[in-house]
Formats: sequence, structure tokens, C-alpha cells
Amino acid sequence: MNFVDTHSHLYAQEFKEDISETILRAKQSNVNKILLPNIDIASIAPMLELCKMDDCFHPMLGLHPTSIDNSYLEQLNEIELLLDKANICAIGEIGIDLYWDKTFIEEQIIAFETQAHWAMDRNLPLVIHVRKGFEEVFQSLDRLKKQIQCHDKSLKGVFHCFSGDLNQAKKVIEMGFKIGIGGVVTFKNAKLTDIVREIDIEDILLETDAPYLAPSPYRGKRNESSYIPIIAQKISEIKNISIEEVASITTSSAQKLFSI
Repeated sequence: MNFVDTHSHLYAQEFKEDISETILRAKQSNVNKILLPNIDIASIAPMLELCKMDDCFHPMLGLHPTSIDNSYLEQLNEIELLLDKANICAIGEIGIDLYWDKTFIEEQIIAFETQAHWAMDRNLPLVIHVRKGFEEVFQSLDRLKKQIQCHDKSLKGVFHCFSGDLNQAKKVIEMGFKIGIGGVVTFKNAKLTDIVREIDIEDILLETDAPYLAPSPYRGKRNESSYIPIIAQKISEIKNISIEEVASITTSSAQKLFSI
């Protein structure tokens, strides 16, 4: 079996003391590809440095919605200058997050659509973060789809760490995007279980979002890429298929989407 962790922040400070051991544990768990999303200007350098350590890593570039403030245009300009210099697999993570604060909602929408255009221009997937902002993201994607109808461009990607309902999941899939499933699916009474049961395994990607949202029985502790098989096992139980099938299909989907 081979797994892909499609969303992990292993460049974070939480792994500074044992990153080599963390990588080894991932490989021992058959997690052979780990995708690293960027979140702000400060995270770019440590992310790219980590990529030099091992060829299992694949970087992305993007400005996270909670990193958007009055300086967002300057940040976007700085990131855009790096797009064609770094060998990135996606634009991410980007999106809309209105969970804590709606102060910069307009700026978040502008930044999201700007970065989506970067992806379309380069035929790269989007890695989309959404919390309390599904309608805004859907509206942006609808606008973008209308803009590209007369051009040879497409929108594709994944809604990472999916937190919506079943109707929203179906809308995501109808729009041509994948659903990112992580440790939350293992939590007791998780609504995500019902969503996984109802959608096709072909529409699911595995992720950890490490160091956050560790699966049971590690809930509340530091998450890491080696826990991907725990998530895969839970999905196999929900869908009544083998973990080997979960690994095969989700790995193939990740390889196709991210060209890795």
C-alpha cells in the first residue's frame, strides 16, 4: 500500500526537534508523498527548506484567508513572484474563513479569486480552506467559471478538511472538486461519517492537516503524517471496502490531481 498525505504542515515549529523521525514514521506507515500548503510569507522559507530534506515533499504556495490583513496585496505580490520559481504542485491553501472574524471578508474574496486565477493560468489545482464561508466560495467559483467559459482553462482542486454538510459536499463534487478527509472522521459522533458514507471514494483525498486535528486515539495531541492509515482504516469501515482499496483509489486521485 502507498498513501499520500495531501495536506500537512510538517514545516511548523511543532516538528522542529524531531522532523527526521517524523518523516521516517510516515514512510514506515507507507505515506510516501506529503503535500505542504503555504499559509503566509513567513512560512515560505521553512516550507521550501523542508522540501530539500526529502523528495517525498511537494510544496504549494498561497495566502491563507486568516493571514489576510491590510497588507494582503503586498503579500500576494510577493507570493506571485515566487510562483514560477518554485516547483509547486498547487495554489494553497487559500479560501474564505469567517469563523472568528468577518473584518476582511471583501479582501478575502478578492485574494481568493486572484489566487484562483494564478492556478487557472498555470493549470494547477486549488487547495481550498473554508470555514463558515461556503456560500462565498461557491459564488466566487461560479464567477470564475463564467470568466473561463470562452478560454481553455479549468478549475480543479480540493476542499481541504471538509467541514460542510452533505448538500455542500455534493455541490463541491458537482463543481469538479475533491473532498479532503482527515482525522475528524474518526471522532465520536462526527457528522463527517455520514458524508463519507454518501459520497464516492473516487471523490475523497486523505489528509492530516498536521500538526492539527489528530485522529482518535491521538485526538488533542500533535498530528503527523504517519497517522494517515488510521484515517484510511476508518473510511474503509464506513464504506465497507478494504483499506487497500482506499489506499489505491485515494493515492491515484491525488497523483492525478496534483501531478505528483
